[in-house]
Amino acid sequence: MSIPTFRPCFDEEEVEAVREVLLSGWVGPGPKVEAFEKKFAEYVGTRFALSMNSCSATLFASMKVIGVEDKEVVTTAQTFVSTNHAILQNGGIPVFADIEPDTLNIDPDSVADRVTDKTGAIVVVHHGGHPCDMDRINEIADARGIPVVEDAAHAAGTLYKGRRAGSLGTTGCFSFHALKNVSTGDGGMLTTDDEAIAERVKNLRWMGITRSTYDRFRKNGRQRAWEYDVDEVGYKFHMNDLNAAIGIVQLGKLESTNAARREVAVQYRAAFKDLPWVEVLDEKEYARSSHQSFVMLAEDRDRLIEHLAEKGIDAGVHYRPNHMYSVYEPYKRSLPVTEAVWTRMVTLPMFPAMTNDDVNQVIDAVRGFQPSASS
Repeated sequence: MSIPTFRPCFDEEEVEAVREVLLSGWVGPGPKVEAFEKKFAEYVGTRFALSMNSCSATLFASMKVIGVEDKEVVTTAQTFVSTNHAILQNGGIPVFADIEPDTLNIDPDSVADRVTDKTGAIVVVHHGGHPCDMDRINEIADARGIPVVEDAAHAAGTLYKGRRAGSLGTTGCFSFHALKNVSTGDGGMLTTDDEAIAERVKNLRWMGITRSTYDRFRKNGRQRAWEYDVDEVGYKFHMNDLNAAIGIVQLGKLESTNAARREVAVQYRAAFKDLPWVEVLDEKEYARSSHQSFVMLAEDRDRLIEHLAEKGIDAGVHYRPNHMYSVYEPYKRSLPVTEAVWTRMVTLPMFPAMTNDDVNQVIDAVRGFQPSASS
């Protein structure tokens, strides 16, 4: 059996949580959703946490409530396309900034160069779980009153100078996809300290309806349960109690599963630091990464991935820079660092259940590779 790049981490505790919901007779948004949101807000350190059915939905909602139509949004190309699709879906104009070569995060100096009077938002992505340099980003944003959206899809449990990712900008956008640090199968969470944003998102995620189904039928004794207003055209973005029940269990395990990821990362870094054809990314002094993924830069990347596959090890590339896709052709610009490093990026297996034998198998396979002399 091959070693996958990612693997979700579930056990009987999640199974029992789902069973409880199935037998309760209420599987839509209800008490488990409310409990998950409360626990997640407390964990991240924000006033509000609004659950949704994907991180893509949280990114869309952030752009919607901030209001980026016909405005420029400074962002990174080094991310999954949902980050920047949310800008286009809301009529915004993505303005790509370059990245830091040692973290793959958006470069604050490049952000400063891109910000203009037309800028409606700045989007940062904590790539692989390593936090961006948020003090510098926020300094640039605050000087002009620009909202900052944290794409924290990789960053559940990430710390920046002791503060949690998702509490460092105007909104934080988390992913609970099957391969993330907290997994509910799929889902997302929007965090914020802004009450006006939270209230609008709460309605926006359920078709613009001003009273949730659970509030109307369960919490308030069905009193005039059919009455509600619809104050804008909304979307069906809400989470359900099945996903939330899994999320509550996963959140309770997050510190231990992230610690297991860190152990793998420490072993990888020690094993590869003497290889002249490998560059291991930094973990800055201000950072404590969630290690959602382990990305390194390697010569002869494509052949290395083929070599690992022959050894029973799945590896990948995360991600092809967005400005290289056809849909982003109108917004393409020169990004020297992004374009230089992405051809060397390789994502190695990283998940909490990796055994020492798994880790050593990956290490031995990488160390046994010989890049071409021309690479």
